[in-house]
Amino acid sequence: MKLAIATTLVASAAAFAPAAKTASNTALAVSELELGSTEPLGVFDPLGWMDTQPESFERRRAVERKHGRIAMMAVVGTIVHNNHIVFDGYISPSAGLKFSDIPTGIQGIFSVPTAGLAQIIAFCGLVEVAWWPASKYDGDYGVGYFGNDILDPEEKARKLNAELNNGRAAMMGIIGNMVAEEITGQTMYEQYAANHFNPFNDGEGVFFN
Repeated sequence: MKLAIATTLVASAAAFAPAAKTASNTALAVSELELGSTEPLGVFDPLGWMDTQPESFERRRAVERKHGRIAMMAVVGTIVHNNHIVFDGYISPSAGLKFSDIPTGIQGIFSVPTAGLAQIIAFCGLVEVAWWPASKYDGDYGVGYFGNDILDPEEKARKLNAELNNGRAAMMGIIGNMVAEEITGQTMYEQYAANHFNPFNDGEGVFFN
């Protein structure tokens, strides 16, 4: 979870919604270029890259999808950990360090032992290279939707749109959470435990008191 949060700091997705052009993903029976265009914005391509760099669209969409998935996991992990839901036992028996000893928030990453960070990085590398390779741009790794294949193209398109939009929201959400934590000096749990939801005008704000 913490690696996912750290990853979103340096990885921003290219949120380019598609225009109705060519190319379709035959495996999904859904046109990739028709996904992600959501009202009221519609097609969002302010730099015109859809026209000037059409060959790069497939990779950018794959990057957006993957970063959205990482961000969704990061948001869920942040909420779970901030509510002090952790594994029992020790993260490092030799150091006497329990999972419950890891602080919530961004600073928690610095409490994870080096060997633990190495294991996380190695696992993510295995996933990236062998299990869910980044070279597979369509993002379909054969696991289905909760184990079930969606055969109706209309339903599949709706769920893929939901995934893209939820991923976009999650990218904004996890970055916003980290920024708020750094500005206020409070973790998510500390903010809502103190009813400190607005850093501007709630009486405890960083900008206005």
